[in-house]
Amino acid sequence: MHRAGRKIREWREAQSPPLTAAAFGQRFGSPEPWPSRTVYGWETKGKIPRPAVQKRLAELGICEPPDWLEDDDGTSDHSMKAEHHSMKTSEFPFHSVHRHGFVRVATSTPSVRTADVAYNTAAVIEQARAAHDAHVDLVVYPELCVSSYALDDLHLQSALLDAVEDALIEIAAATAGMVPVLLVGAPLRRNGRVYNCALAIAGGKILGAVPKSFLPNYREYYEKRWFADGRRIKGQDIVIGGTTVPFGTDLLFAASTIPGFVFHLEICEDFWAPIPPSSLGALAGATILANLSASNVTIGKSDERHLLARAQSARAVAAYVYSASGHGESTTDLAWDGQGMTYEMGDLLAESERFGLHPELSIADVDVDRILGERMRMQTFNDAAEFAGRPEDWFRTVSFEHRPASSDIGLVRPVRRFPFVPDRLHKLDEDCYEAFNIQVDGLMRRIEATRAKSLVIGISGGLDSTHALIVAARTCDRMGLPRSFIRGFTMPGFGTSEGTKSNAWKLMEAMGITAEEIDIKPAATRMLKDIGHPFGDGEPVYDTVFENVQAGLRTDYLFRLSGQHGGFVLGTGDLSELALGWCTYGVGDQMSHYGVNSGVPKTLIQYLIRWAERTNQFNPATDAVLEAILDTEISPELVPASAEGNAQSTEQAVGPYELNDFFLHHVIRYGQRPSKVAFMAWHAWRDAKEGLWPAEFPEEKKNAYDLPTIRFWLEKFLQRFFAFSQFKRSAMPNGPKVSSGGSLSPRGDWRAPSDAVADLWLKELRDNVPVD
Repeated sequence: MHRAGRKIREWREAQSPPLTAAAFGQRFGSPEPWPSRTVYGWETKGKIPRPAVQKRLAELGICEPPDWLEDDDGTSDHSMKAEHHSMKTSEFPFHSVHRHGFVRVATSTPSVRTADVAYNTAAVIEQARAAHDAHVDLVVYPELCVSSYALDDLHLQSALLDAVEDALIEIAAATAGMVPVLLVGAPLRRNGRVYNCALAIAGGKILGAVPKSFLPNYREYYEKRWFADGRRIKGQDIVIGGTTVPFGTDLLFAASTIPGFVFHLEICEDFWAPIPPSSLGALAGATILANLSASNVTIGKSDERHLLARAQSARAVAAYVYSASGHGESTTDLAWDGQGMTYEMGDLLAESERFGLHPELSIADVDVDRILGERMRMQTFNDAAEFAGRPEDWFRTVSFEHRPASSDIGLVRPVRRFPFVPDRLHKLDEDCYEAFNIQVDGLMRRIEATRAKSLVIGISGGLDSTHALIVAARTCDRMGLPRSFIRGFTMPGFGTSEGTKSNAWKLMEAMGITAEEIDIKPAATRMLKDIGHPFGDGEPVYDTVFENVQAGLRTDYLFRLSGQHGGFVLGTGDLSELALGWCTYGVGDQMSHYGVNSGVPKTLIQYLIRWAERTNQFNPATDAVLEAILDTEISPELVPASAEGNAQSTEQAVGPYELNDFFLHHVIRYGQRPSKVAFMAWHAWRDAKEGLWPAEFPEEKKNAYDLPTIRFWLEKFLQRFFAFSQFKRSAMPNGPKVSSGGSLSPRGDWRAPSDAVADLWLKELRDNVPVD
């Protein structure tokens, strides 16, 4: 590329306001105006004008005749490609979103003026610059945004179509040196037909054009009057401004430098079809499905768009990015709201302001790595691709270089601190009710199947046994059984505090169950003495054997009591403890007849207890005890308190449960590498004042964690989860799955060998997460 082309572009863009190629040619062309396509030929295609034009440009002080013969000494397109060709996500630093499989997308609601192509072009470029400054990778504009949508028969005017073609060349030229890929809408001519098209433009080039498949021609729509449909167009090209580009509904666009950044285009009505074109696009490999829409607004239509976008993103296991026309379109018979939204696998990431009067970018970081991981796990997706005739075999992929920022540009997406906890405020009670009653229903069926005469449960005064008890109580209520059917036993040991013992008794009495107490200290002392443990001779040795003797005795008592009373033992251990192996195997709290809490992590148990209290599921006396139990530090209470009165703390040993549950969700649900888990945890937890907390979460319990702390506890989690705990999970009792986040049952969500090692996960963490 010659130096003169770069100088021309820099000169006109430096004017105030910047000059479009058309305006530049009109104002300075001599003896006749220079068409915009001619200007772009000089700037982007290396074309050299006749001597008279060279002289004119020199007189204007823009460039000299020798510049036409010299290669560009700036950063040329070729050199940039060479520099970034081998860029992979692993080469980005830890704090870069692109390292962890995120692609920043935006819906654009640009300014628009009916049939004013020059105005619309400037608006598209203005939004592109804003997107570039915001480090956006992909911008989705509305349908026919270059011409405007509501033009009726003006779509068939040659002057307008000429102007649109020039505008596309201008937009393409403007993208040189910009990061974002622009998806713009425009009418295009081919073989005596006009097509409603979506075009991908990046790096100074038009990458390809996709025609609309389904043309609405009912009620207020009349598109078949103007446009030809593109349903059967595959393997074709189209000429735009003298350049031939791929054309058809068989196009995918893929960034060669960012794995998983693959997108598909469809247009407005395609979205409403029984089988949208984007379904095939997803099956062919697209992770991001973009819809350029006009879609006039009527009452309730916003909800319909949300429904379709959410459903398509979930069904296609993809991100769905939708952008509709806004203020400025013709209101002769219709109105427009400019709705933009981004969904990812059924989750809403971002939404624009509707009925806004100013241009807007609605930005979100899409996790294409998560999407690809979900497709690997969901064999139905692969089966559907095979059933559809393997679209990947006949779709064409247009590759392009992509040069995103490699620095820390933040993370623009909601990251849930508590991924197992319901976060839909408008459906909070419904979600908690559902979680609670999954446990109740599972326990009901087990009582029916076993014809049990009682439920036997150990009550410690801690979170897990409390939650198991209130589930059991509600089960009895639903089955018409007296709560005395539940036989609760509190079994104080060497570390039991008066506070938890008191709470256990208050809870059992408030719930109206059959309550008893068995002091295990004499039996534990005898066992320790029998096996020759130092504590049996009075030495204060509080090792694992000391703890396990107490845990085992409690379980042993409960099993014998269940036999004596014709019932079964209701397990109280939760999902978090199973993940960490924080339970005594066999004759211990790992074992029961039915693990009602085994699908519920600690953070969800805390929240469900708060919900039960807040919504008055039980009587005021029960609520008071529940509040006291929630305020008690989590402890196994197997070791006596220190001389200073400090009780044994579970979270000091295994780490904060709120972090462990975060790690667990991202590891078992999505199989994410440790460095990405750490990255997301850092964004979720680094600032207690930022982000959303679950509804009515106690202010004093809102914690924050820095990256070194996250790294430290994540390393402990990986060691326990992958190298230590599986044998306990392989032999766990039955229990209901509660959360879509997953369970650890070997008969359900999680199957793993008990003798695996954690080395590769630990290495990935240590190699890729900074220590400070």
